[in-house]
Amino acid sequence: MNPNKSFIIDELYERVNASPFVIVVDYTGTSVPQFSLLRDKLRDSGAECHVAKNTYMRAALTKAGLPDLATDLIGQTAFITGENDVCAAARAVKEFAKDAAKTDVFKAGILDGDVLDAAKLTTLSSLPSRDALLSMLLGVINEPGTQIARVLNAKFNPDADAEESAE
Repeated sequence: MNPNKSFIIDELYERVNASPFVIVVDYTGTSVPQFSLLRDKLRDSGAECHVAKNTYMRAALTKAGLPDLATDLIGQTAFITGENDVCAAARAVKEFAKDAAKTDVFKAGILDGDVLDAAKLTTLSSLPSRDALLSMLLGVINEPGTQIARVLNAKFNPDADAEESAE
């Protein structure tokens, strides 16, 4: 194998191995300014977009022990990897597709070793941000404790309840 090819595959392997997700998108018909805008949006969400030959990415995925996306690695594809928030990256791609008036931009993806199709990636792109999901979860966890505290407060401090209703 050509040393340059092995260097590129090793670099892709390191990116794929360091990321909990890989999103494969179709960028056919995208202008350079539009593609730069996509990269900016992804950078804001903690992700990166790279273009490489499909055969190189296939080799990097195989080397990393990830599922084969051979059927989706056709045509002009870009590969998105990131630090942690797959939903933010998918949302950035969805916004890019809307701004560029493109449809069917998602091809496939891998999240924690599982293959995702375009429909699942679209669903991920419509989820709220990680911080919003965590705050919703915290609210759900805190609600039973709050209700117990209200009941106990009403039981052992009936005067406080009367004062609150008088106000």
